Amino acid sequence: MGLVALCGVTALAAPLLQLIDNEAALRAGDTAGHAARLLFGALLLLSLWDLWKLKRMPAVEVTREVAHTLPVNHWSEVTLRFSHSFGRPVMVEVFDFAPAGAGLKFMPRGFTLQAGRTGEVNYRLRPAQRGPADFGQTQVLIPSPLKLWSLSRMAGAPTQVRVYPDFAAISHFKLLATDNRTSQLGIKRKQRRGEGLEFHQLRDYRDGDSLRQIDWKATVRRHKLISKEYQDERDQQLFFMLDCGRRMRAQDDDLSHFDHSLNALMLLSYVALHQGDAVGLMSFAGEQRWLVPMKSSAMVNTILNTVYDLQPTTQASDYLAAARTLVTRQRKRALVVIMTNLREEDCAELMPAIRLLRRHHLVLVANLREQMLDHTLERPVTGLEDALAYLGTCEYLQERNELQSQLRQRGVLSIDTTPVELPVRVVNGYWEIKRSGAL
Repeated sequence: MGLVALCGVTALAAPLLQLIDNEAALRAGDTAGHAARLLFGALLLLSLWDLWKLKRMPAVEVTREVAHTLPVNHWSEVTLRFSHSFGRPVMVEVFDFAPAGAGLKFMPRGFTLQAGRTGEVNYRLRPAQRGPADFGQTQVLIPSPLKLWSLSRMAGAPTQVRVYPDFAAISHFKLLATDNRTSQLGIKRKQRRGEGLEFHQLRDYRDGDSLRQIDWKATVRRHKLISKEYQDERDQQLFFMLDCGRRMRAQDDDLSHFDHSLNALMLLSYVALHQGDAVGLMSFAGEQRWLVPMKSSAMVNTILNTVYDLQPTTQASDYLAAARTLVTRQRKRALVVIMTNLREEDCAELMPAIRLLRRHHLVLVANLREQMLDHTLERPVTGLEDALAYLGTCEYLQERNELQSQLRQRGVLSIDTTPVELPVRVVNGYWEIKRSGAL
C-alpha cells in the first residue's frame, strides 16, 4: 500500500502534551489536566479514525502516454491519466519517476481528482542522454479526509523508450524544404534552374536558361527553342566514419561532440537519401558497427536504430585500422565523411589512413573544435590570466590551422567547425561536392 505518514496530529497534540506534563496540571483533582487527557484521547481516536478511512480509500490507477522514441535534448510531452472511484473530490500530489538525468517541467504537481471523473496531468520531459530510457512507476500522495495523514501509493507500470539523436532537426529541414526556405538554416544550394551533371529531360526554353542547355537538334525538329534539363547525379554513395574515441567525449553545452556528430550525420543522411544517394556508416575506436550503404525511405529509421545507443569511449582513435576495414568492405567509390576531433599530433597516423582511403574514395574530414576556444578569443583581456589564456588559445588554433593546411595540400577536403555549426557545414559541403562532380 505504500508509506503512511502522520501529517498534522503531532502539531495539534503538542500543546496538550505540554499541558499534561506540567507539574501543576498533574496535581490530584486538577480539572485542567483531566480535561487535557480527555481532549488528547479524543484527538487520538479522531486521528485513528482518519487513518482508518484513508486506508479504506480505493486505489488510483495511472496510465502513462509517451512517444516510444524521443529526441535527445528536446522537450517532449508526457501525459498521465488517472482513474479512480473516489466518492468526493480529493486533492492529490503526483510525481512521475522519469528517466535519470532528464529535465522536467510541471512535475511534481498537485491537482484535484473529481468524483466520478478521470483525471489528467501533462508535463514536459527533456532527455539528457541517448539510448534506452526507463520510466518507473508514478507516486501518488493521497491525503486523509481530515488531512491528518497522507498515503503514498505507487501506481502504473514502468515504461521503456528510446532516446534518439536529434531527429527534430530533420523535421525542421523537411518543413523548410517544402517552401524552399532551407537557407534559414544556413544551407545553400548554388544551383541554377535545370543545371546539373546528369541529364533529366527535354523541355521548352525558359528565360534564364544558358546557351549550353539548348538542344539544337530538338529545336530544329520542333521549330522552337528546346532546353536540356539536368540534375545532380544520383545513385552515388555517402559513407560515414564515426569516431567514438575519447576526444569525442568533449562537451561545450548540453551535448557532447559525439552527440553533435550524430545529429549532423542524421541530417546529412536524410538530405543524401532524398537526393537519391545510398548512405552507410561505420564506427571505430570503440564498439564497431557497420551499416551497408542502402537507399530507401526506411533508411533514416535504420540509421537511427543503429546508432541511438552508441556512446563515445575512452579509447584512442586508430584511423589507419578503421581505414583498412573500410577499403576492405566498401568496394564502390563513395564520399567518405570522417567525423572526428583532431589534434596536430594525430597527423602522423591520420595521413596514411587518408592516403589509403583516397585510392578509391573521396574523403571529407569534419574536424570539431571546442566552442570555448572562440569564446576565449572574444572575451576581453583584463589581466595576466586572461592574456595567458588568449595566447595559449591562439597557439592551439594556429596548430589546427596548420593541420587543415596539410590536409588541403594533400587534396583532402576538410571542415573545421564548432559542434553547433557542424550539421549545416557538412550539408553545404555535400552540396558543393555534388555540384562539382568530384565524386
